Amino acid sequence: MPREQAPSSTVVPNNDDTGATPPKRTPVSGAFTEGPVHRHIVKLSAYMSLGFLSWVLAATMEVVYLGVLGTPALAALGFTIPVTMVMMSVANGLGIGASSVIARRLGAGDQESVRRLCTHAILLGLAIVAVLAGIGVAFSSHLFVLLGADAEIRVLIDQYMFIWFVGIPFFATTTVNTNLMRATGNASVPGIVMATGSLIQVVLGPILIFGWFGVPALGIQGAALAFVASGIVPFAITMYWLVIRERLIRWSLEDVWSSWKDILHVGLPSMATSLVSPVVSGIITRLLAGHGAAVVAGYSIGMRADMFIMMVLMATASALGPFIGMNWGAQQFDRVLAALKIVYIFCVGWGAFCFLFMLLFGESIVLLINQDPEVVRAASLYLLIVPVSIGFMGVMSVATSTFNALGKPMPSLIISISRMVVIYLPMAVVADWLYGYVGIFIATSAASIVVGIWAYVWLSRVIRTEIAKAAMPG
Repeated sequence: MPREQAPSSTVVPNNDDTGATPPKRTPVSGAFTEGPVHRHIVKLSAYMSLGFLSWVLAATMEVVYLGVLGTPALAALGFTIPVTMVMMSVANGLGIGASSVIARRLGAGDQESVRRLCTHAILLGLAIVAVLAGIGVAFSSHLFVLLGADAEIRVLIDQYMFIWFVGIPFFATTTVNTNLMRATGNASVPGIVMATGSLIQVVLGPILIFGWFGVPALGIQGAALAFVASGIVPFAITMYWLVIRERLIRWSLEDVWSSWKDILHVGLPSMATSLVSPVVSGIITRLLAGHGAAVVAGYSIGMRADMFIMMVLMATASALGPFIGMNWGAQQFDRVLAALKIVYIFCVGWGAFCFLFMLLFGESIVLLINQDPEVVRAASLYLLIVPVSIGFMGVMSVATSTFNALGKPMPSLIISISRMVVIYLPMAVVADWLYGYVGIFIATSAASIVVGIWAYVWLSRVIRTEIAKAAMPG
């Protein structure tokens, strides 16, 4: 009896092993170009949020576990944030580039190149991340000296980052794979896979860190090993899904340069967009280090809590990409506009709710993680000031995701550089000089508000212009 095809997939796999190019087919029932817009958005966002929130939960629990070890371990983790963000940004940028190309080609009815693009996207992501991981291992110590970590904390950082660098190719490839799965119409499995990896990290973390069940207590190295394990299992699941179940992978280098060019057209600006944030974050961490390790530790806690509430909006914005790309390729512009309206309303509502929540419970959350008065004060102030801008950050994320989905990555890059380099960084330096680290938190919020409004206006104008061009005869 033939195996039943997953209903969420928009690609009918080529089941022969000849390597022949599959024929053109129209998208099957369940494609994003059919059915109620709100249903697709809710489904995509829900599963993406499941994955993102579980990932942030795992990162938050890592902070909780290391908080038991003390402030030096928390500070060490805080110093690693810019570096880990760089690696994640590269993988995510490549996934976004591949997703944009694949979704638009499916929407236009061109399915012949999907398997080739999926294959070459995985190879490209694995190669780039492996090279960067090797560079990271070689120069890690020098980098954290530049970030301002003292000798005691650098010992802990080295113990954590060596293991982390060894495992990041698995995690990064999984990120690319899940983007590919969403681009071909699979909304559920990527979120479930991400949640599975996070669960592994949450469960293994205390066992390896504190030495439960007869396992040696490995401290901060145990946290890194738990992260690596959380990447290997999802990597195996996504590769099985793409290679064996859906047969979307064809191990051939035919037209590989053409594929990489198409992917990197969106992928490189998207990577650059994502990389701006960790680079500036490194500078901000250096500024905060001038106020002491306790402030960096508090910043680490605040960032993790902020990430937890922001990931709902980030997941929604990221989930929007495949939907918009496919419908834009099919020239169903009314569905694109309807989706954007729904998501904008959600961003504003979620931002208001989270601000009120942190206003009421932010300090209590911090006290569950660490009781050092200086750490609590820094983290609580962060969670009082930065959440004001959450809704605006969501609007900005929607705009950048939509630009990428339309195959227009440069506006996303300009928005990101403008926010982080032109507006935020100078504002943070001045505010730090005037008001100390509290001024840095104020600058974070102010920059997000300004750029969120600008991104909304810019995207609206571009969409109106492009729709008008498509309606012109000839």
